[in-house]
Amino acid sequence: MGIFDRLSTLIRSNINDLISRAENPQKVLEQLIVDMRGQLAKAKQQVAAAIADEKRLSAQAEQEKKLSEDWEKRAVLAVQEGRDDLAKQALLRYNEHVQHAVQLQETWAKHREETEKLKGSLRQLNDKIEEAKRKKNILIARQKRAEAHKRIQETMSSISDKSAFETFERMAEQIEHEERKLIAAAEVNEDLTGDSLVKQFQGLEVKADADAQLVALKQKLGLLPGGAPEARALGKGAQEAELLDDDDAEPGR
Repeated sequence: MGIFDRLSTLIRSNINDLISRAENPQKVLEQLIVDMRGQLAKAKQQVAAAIADEKRLSAQAEQEKKLSEDWEKRAVLAVQEGRDDLAKQALLRYNEHVQHAVQLQETWAKHREETEKLKGSLRQLNDKIEEAKRKKNILIARQKRAEAHKRIQETMSSISDKSAFETFERMAEQIEHEERKLIAAAEVNEDLTGDSLVKQFQGLEVKADADAQLVALKQKLGLLPGGAPEARALGKGAQEAELLDDDDAEPGR
């Protein structure tokens, strides 16, 4: 399993663990960013180690190449000195170092290719983490909006609950009923405890007031002495009408 495959598996495991614990979404996202940064730091260390290995292989290949060149020079020197036996041994060493240099060069080339891929993956991981940091703020804002909407819905549900208002109305009706009972009891108590003689005189006084108003009205109409001229005219007309009624009634007497 590659470096980034292991990182991906670990991050997914952390996400599932956080979600399974049903923590605050904001805490989950923030913790996820922290974990991703930690894994990025580890990935950087491993990529740096791969780059160091690449440089070491390159240096070893160069060293083998230099050694092969040195033994080639020695073989030439041995031939010039007439030492074919030394020249053969020098050539054997030359061939060994050339072969090692070729092998190391091939290994370095493959390692360098893998290292470049790791560098690219590391850049992608870093970009994804930066993108995740930007999305985190958006997701947290959406989560807060969802919580606010939930609170509004709960408040609206509590407002639409009529039980409290119905209880209030029942209490108001009960209080009004008690008030009516108190008023009725007061009226009964007044009827039972009041002075009947005073009440009789109060009734007479009301009747006297009505009689006085009637006399005043008759005086105004001229039916009684002291009335106004217009009222007396009206009264004279009434008297004439009464006399005519009496004349009509005489033959039958």
